[in-house]
Amino acid sequence: MSEFSEELILKAKAIESLLIEKEIVDEDTLDLIVEEYEKNIGPHIGAKIVVRAWKDNEFKNKLLMEPTKTISEMGLIGFSGEHMVILENTSKIHNIVVCTLCSCYPWAILGLPPKWYKSFQYRSRAVIEPKEVLKEFGITLDDEIEIKVWDSNADIRYLVLPQRPNGTEKLNEIELEKLVTRNSMIGTEILTYNAKK
Repeated sequence: MSEFSEELILKAKAIESLLIEKEIVDEDTLDLIVEEYEKNIGPHIGAKIVVRAWKDNEFKNKLLMEPTKTISEMGLIGFSGEHMVILENTSKIHNIVVCTLCSCYPWAILGLPPKWYKSFQYRSRAVIEPKEVLKEFGITLDDEIEIKVWDSNADIRYLVLPQRPNGTEKLNEIELEKLVTRNSMIGTEILTYNAKK
């Protein structure tokens, strides 16, 4: 099921038709842009990085030490040339990413930013009261877990490496990638897994 409403899809198609009709955008160019977002840009790209780190400790260590280089070697780096930083969530530390000035965000790896990420409320409150903001996302952390808030900017983009959910040891890479969400790579979701019986 699509996360977009039928009304939103119809509006997008109407805008697309108008742009083509007015010759503002070429239909072939638009198709290339859509294909780029479907295949080469989006949270599924970030999920590949996360899953590889879960399955390969040597890769994970390299990713944490030299993230931009390591991601580039996978052929998955963004098109803006930003420096990437990987933030590992653990049983003692929970990371959350925000951009207080605007909405700097690793588009090529996470796809389009969620609407709430760009909102003034999130951008201001995530820094001042991160624990309360996380509660609104359904995350209640024990008091001993340290919350670290990271502020993206024009030069640095962050990717949260979420903790691997318990019970996923037998899952293959494709199954694991389906578990990883955009929000978990921002730090506003904790991944869980319920095995089907």
